[in-house]
Amino acid sequence: MSTEPSHAPHPALWPLRFISVEAASGIVLLLAAALALAWANSPWAGAYQALWQLRLPLALPGVLPAQDLHFWVNDGLMTVFFLVVGLEIRRELHEGALSDPKVATLPAMAALGGVAVPALLYLLVNALAAGAEPLARRGWAIPTATDIAFAVGVLSLAGKAVPPAVRMLLLTLAIVDDIVAIVVIALFYSSSIRAAGLALGAAGVLAALTLQRLSVRSGLAYLLPGALVWLGMLHAGVHPALTGVVLGLLTPVTVTFGRELRAAHPQSPPGAAEAPVVRMQDLLHPWVAFGIMPLFAVANAGVALAGVDLGAAAPRAAAGGIVLGLTLGKPLGIVLASFAAVSLGLCALPKGARWSHIGLLGVMGGIGFTMSIFITELAFDDTELVATAKFAVLIGSALAGTIGIILGRLQPGSAPIIARA
Repeated sequence: MSTEPSHAPHPALWPLRFISVEAASGIVLLLAAALALAWANSPWAGAYQALWQLRLPLALPGVLPAQDLHFWVNDGLMTVFFLVVGLEIRRELHEGALSDPKVATLPAMAALGGVAVPALLYLLVNALAAGAEPLARRGWAIPTATDIAFAVGVLSLAGKAVPPAVRMLLLTLAIVDDIVAIVVIALFYSSSIRAAGLALGAAGVLAALTLQRLSVRSGLAYLLPGALVWLGMLHAGVHPALTGVVLGLLTPVTVTFGRELRAAHPQSPPGAAEAPVVRMQDLLHPWVAFGIMPLFAVANAGVALAGVDLGAAAPRAAAGGIVLGLTLGKPLGIVLASFAAVSLGLCALPKGARWSHIGLLGVMGGIGFTMSIFITELAFDDTELVATAKFAVLIGSALAGTIGIILGRLQPGSAPIIARA
């Protein structure tokens, strides 16, 4: 038996493995959302609310006061979700579709169109709504997001008519969509920036880079720098979960790094068969897909229907903008931007893809869920607005998913949707 360490998966295979996990995760997410919605509208609704308001004894005097369970799910565990997102982006930029401008142009343009049009449609609906308050306009980014897991999961239910190239296009589009969502959250949904917090976060980043320069491989060694970045962002007024993106983008993409790279070792050091970005993503992705994201869904999708107020102008305008943005704005934006990019000669459709497939991807892009609900929590403080907006996200995502399954079943062809590595 060979004692040589196994090598990392071929770059062409890791997206297929990633998609397979996301497809299964989408089904789990659906069940988690259904559980939360049923629980929040059952005779045990009080227990549901009490659970997430439970104060946990996790505090640092003078630094971090005690917070409830809902905070630790949304601001704590979701940091790991964003870490996986950061790792995805880092890996895509290094060896995936985003590393080749010719390949990345189409999904990048499609994603930008899929952000701009829903946002404009949301603002238009709110501008035309009589009596809508300016506060409701803060939700303009809610219908701009795409949930990778749900979208891929629905795609796996849409039959066997979508070629692999289109599946990969959806993955790349969703990753670019995540990049835009991260920028939007950082720029538009952060409170007034405080210099002391930024300094603390910068110290954490510097500590992480120093460990990398010393070729420190133990993930535990990076917990303290990561905690410093998280606390820094929290005190700076930036959502602390974005710490995961920062750390993900800093993760080395080569087997050797720091002093090992400078020494130019001809062979990989013992136990270093995979680059840190590969090892971390493979380790964390299943935990995020089947643990953290379903938990987030249970904590946030439990909308008490009694709290949904479509009679007031602001909640009604927000709900209308979200549903129309997800079900109409997303497909229009993705298809129109793709058509413009191809017509201008900036890119071409992938081999085997047709415009009907692009339309299908546009509909799938309207499945917002995780990121849309996350942005809802940042956009609104009013409980009625939050409940109504979340309900609209669930309705819009469900409509987009249903339409996507129907369109997928109508696609001619027989190429498999999900291939397992």
